[in-house]
Amino acid sequence: MSKIKVMNENLANKIAAGEVVEKCASIVKELVENSIDAKALNIIINLEKGGLSKIQVIDDGEGMDDEDAKLAFFRHATSKIMRDDDLFFINTMGFRGEALPSIASVSEVELKTSDGKSSSFIHIKGGKVLETKSGDLRKGTSITVTNLFYNTPARLKYLKSENTEAYNIVNLIEKLALARPDINFTLTNNDKMIIKTSGSNNLLKTIHEIYGLNVSNKMLEFKANNDDFDIYGYICKPEILKSNKNDISTFVNDRIVRNIEINKAINDAYYTYKPEGKYPIVVLKINTDPTLVDVNIHPTKQDIKLSKINELYDLIYKTIKDTLYNNLLIPNAIKDESVNIIKDSVIAEIVDKMAKSNNTQTEMNFKIEVKDQKQELKTNDEVVINKELKSLVLYPVGLALGTYIIAQNDEGIYLIDQHAAQERINYEKYMKALKNRVITTTNLLIPITIELSASEYITLKDNLDILKNMGFVIEEFGVNTFKITGHPTWILEGYEEESVRKIIDLIIGGINKFDQVKFNEKMAITLACKMSIKANMHISLEAQEELLKELVMCDNPYNCPHGRPTIIKFSIYDLERMFKRVMN
Repeated sequence: MSKIKVMNENLANKIAAGEVVEKCASIVKELVENSIDAKALNIIINLEKGGLSKIQVIDDGEGMDDEDAKLAFFRHATSKIMRDDDLFFINTMGFRGEALPSIASVSEVELKTSDGKSSSFIHIKGGKVLETKSGDLRKGTSITVTNLFYNTPARLKYLKSENTEAYNIVNLIEKLALARPDINFTLTNNDKMIIKTSGSNNLLKTIHEIYGLNVSNKMLEFKANNDDFDIYGYICKPEILKSNKNDISTFVNDRIVRNIEINKAINDAYYTYKPEGKYPIVVLKINTDPTLVDVNIHPTKQDIKLSKINELYDLIYKTIKDTLYNNLLIPNAIKDESVNIIKDSVIAEIVDKMAKSNNTQTEMNFKIEVKDQKQELKTNDEVVINKELKSLVLYPVGLALGTYIIAQNDEGIYLIDQHAAQERINYEKYMKALKNRVITTTNLLIPITIELSASEYITLKDNLDILKNMGFVIEEFGVNTFKITGHPTWILEGYEEESVRKIIDLIIGGINKFDQVKFNEKMAITLACKMSIKANMHISLEAQEELLKELVMCDNPYNCPHGRPTIIKFSIYDLERMFKRVMN
């Protein structure tokens, strides 16, 4: 007798549910993406106990007729792909036809839907249809999910706490709202409003609605393209970095995606603009031909493969790095959150108020306000890019805590971290020297000998060309030992041996994935840090003046290569507010 049997449809759906329905957020994701595919402009998500008791998604999309409503719960039933070739032109969020039958197989589902002409109500529990009847004619769809995993207790016990499940859903809706700023998203939990976006189709306004004013005021817009990709979005200034990667939001053709190379391009672009272990807030939207994207990797459709990934990496890396460079300014010590609300949305809201007002005087006032706002925004935009510090004349007046140079001018007081400032100066000197095609070498009066372990010796011996191309004169000298008799002139006098050992450590440690550009950057950062003035080292007023002169000449004088600020400003207005000399 044959042992192999064809499993029944309900069992197959339960197995599929293990991949599609991992947690409450998985259900919300599938249902909301169906609403997006149905061209909904208003989507409401109502939760009870973080989704553990109830998940309800209501939309004003196209809805379904009676026949489609019934077919929607059949496995692999979909309106989004029909032929093999359609897999190469996927323009919808869903396409596999697994979500609804998988959800219905492990929960209780009530579907209400109408296409404006006919309406349906379907009640399913554990994959079995309990009731079908006509519903109301409100165009759109409402799906309510309860009793999640009631028939699969092993999965039920792995659901997290209410707060954890709610957090996962909130995080998901935030990202969906950023992916589709043209859609009005509303999320409630236990009848309490959690998220409300306007559907204004203004990405910066949506960032403001999600993150608040302090973040939206610190976001920088970018836009670029090449033959295959268009990229657009916002990145944060280095002063508001996060301690995890959760706020790096990446979208391909409006789909939330996870891709190692995309994240690497973002983090590489922030290299030297942020400390290790800190991550930026990024909203990156990538549009490309669907034929270059394979989303059919995993049922969640978040892991994707991209063709021409190297070209995309270069585009993202260069665009973000240029945006950061062109927008660096001295951070103010006192953050004023009462001004500079989002550019376009502020003006749009004022105009909207004006349009709704019948009062002539009010209209006139609004016109004046719009004009003032535009003038303020114009003034802000006319700041000379990356020239702020170069235009300053700073007069050092002392040293605080043996670490911070106190300087002043007619605009206010400045605190300069002496270590970070000299680190930036040294870093740019080393990078400039490393890029110089003409190599000049200085001979050592006393050769430096470097003794290594056998494995280190073999590794370095295989890569001596790296050192020689930099200007080092090096040769084998006994067992597991090298002798250095000359070095490039950019090595700081008195730090020759320490510098050589640091460079050799970098070569040995990174040889398996050696990249000359990255190696040069790491070497410049390492040497710059070790050769700079340390904290609690008191330097003379003359040395302070010289340090500030050199800092002003730097290409990027605003932060050290580890991403920390070199200088912070207290404007005269800030100081007078602090001391109550001005009260507004």
